[in-house]
Amino acid sequence: MENNTYDAIVVGSGISGGWAAKELCERGLKVLMLERGSPYEHVKDYKSALREPWDLPHRGRTTVEQKKKYPVIHRGWAASEAVMDGWVNEEDCPYTELKPFTWWRSYRMGGRSTLWGRQSYRLSQMDFEANERDGIAVPWPIGYNDIAPWYDHVEKFAGISGSLENIAHLPDGQFLPPMELNCVEKDVAKRIKQEYGDKRHLIIGRVANLTALIPGRSKCQFRNRCWEGCPFGGYFSTQSSTLPAAMKTGNLTVRPYSLVRQILYDKNTKKATGVEVLDTETNQTYEFKSKVVFLCASALNSTWVLFNSATDIWPEGLGSSSGELGHNVMDHHYNIGASGIVEGYEDRYIFGKRANGFYIPRFVNIGSDKRDYLRGFGYQGGASREGWGREVAELNIGGDFKDALTEPGQWTIGATGFGEILPYHENKISLDKDRKDKWGLPVLAMDAELKDNELKMRKDMQEEMKAMLTIAGVKNVNTWDSGHAMGHGIHEMGTARMGHDPKTSVLNKWNQVWDCPNVYVTDGACMTSSGCQNPSLTYMALTARAVDHAVNELKKNNS
Repeated sequence: MENNTYDAIVVGSGISGGWAAKELCERGLKVLMLERGSPYEHVKDYKSALREPWDLPHRGRTTVEQKKKYPVIHRGWAASEAVMDGWVNEEDCPYTELKPFTWWRSYRMGGRSTLWGRQSYRLSQMDFEANERDGIAVPWPIGYNDIAPWYDHVEKFAGISGSLENIAHLPDGQFLPPMELNCVEKDVAKRIKQEYGDKRHLIIGRVANLTALIPGRSKCQFRNRCWEGCPFGGYFSTQSSTLPAAMKTGNLTVRPYSLVRQILYDKNTKKATGVEVLDTETNQTYEFKSKVVFLCASALNSTWVLFNSATDIWPEGLGSSSGELGHNVMDHHYNIGASGIVEGYEDRYIFGKRANGFYIPRFVNIGSDKRDYLRGFGYQGGASREGWGREVAELNIGGDFKDALTEPGQWTIGATGFGEILPYHENKISLDKDRKDKWGLPVLAMDAELKDNELKMRKDMQEEMKAMLTIAGVKNVNTWDSGHAMGHGIHEMGTARMGHDPKTSVLNKWNQVWDCPNVYVTDGACMTSSGCQNPSLTYMALTARAVDHAVNELKKNNS
């Protein structure tokens, strides 16, 4: 008979869920981690990681059948033969787009922690103060000093490489040695500094790839094939890092194929008693009991679970008493930037395939800089030499052509902006009860879009990058804007925001649901605003902080 009672249940096994399991287990709790998808074992299941692209049946291209089953993934750059098993079968798991929404999901052990871009930046005090300063949405209930020790904690364990820059609005962290900018990037960085002084910076990205040894893991091998799974443990994922740590304690039970349908709520104690699970292989329903629940199913799916919980008390779901559950959807908008050609480095090349790029931190609406929109953006990019593929489209033939392609082509450099999206109440998700998934459950309906503030920002994102490249001597600078549908930034945030007041927020300052204090939500759903920095590091820190609070409350018998 399967044990059904634990100290804590963690819903989801991605970046937040992995951290919750590790921290809870290391504090001595017996933990059940529930993953709705399949197992995905470190090293053993990285089927393509040590194979060459030409060894794959379709040489890296996706099939007609995959294009049919994964139409959303094919909207962007993520459709690759090597990783298609990592994405959700969209026929089984549809969703409704009231407005265009590109939702990239991974339902397997580790979630998107094996597929993420690994860029890891702290939010600053400026970001935590932004809503209150601008009179937007609600204020954050915490400040930078509340989370800084937890940034320290997760950075040391995850292994974040980066450079110390002393930039107030992009705080330094506990970094491993930085990767190196290449020769062209160094030159462009120097020219930007000469022109703008300390107002703008081009630095190496802060990335969860190891540049020094961590116990149980090897350094990054500069293969740049991270999303196929790293057999060396060279980057942070649930598989390489938090899951082994949790398993080492002997306190963790992992149950795959376990779709959490709802949190079980006791209206007399006003606490959760556990969760109801649908086994996605057998369609059997089970109940698991616990003293505390960590909801880490990813921002939108965590809210889906809340929508379906305690509806006999709150028709709109557990945590809906404020009227904010499902609202304030955020992302980061990108797909816009500039690129050009760099001359004078024809005798220089690069070594290896650095799994990282450069970063230009936000510089607008800071200090004396004022724009006609709120908040700001950063850039991520890189410089490289063109390879043999540069001329494939020409379909030339002959010996001279082949010889030419044995030499590297010209140097190019480019970057795309990542801009902040404000937390608009009208940007929301809801249940589409008329449309069901494979298991007969209602799916999410997406109703969110960019608004005037973001559209104004995009003009600057394009023009400022063009100006910086031009000043740096880059030739033939071209700009692009391929548009942005919400979700495409893969940084879904909001829908169960933190706040000071249960009348205007879903969670308190410890990530507890106001209406049910032994349920913690620590993934992107909890975000009150988004900043323009990649958010995963913040999820890690908030999760570790929330576990510390939960364990202390359990010791006091408050949970």
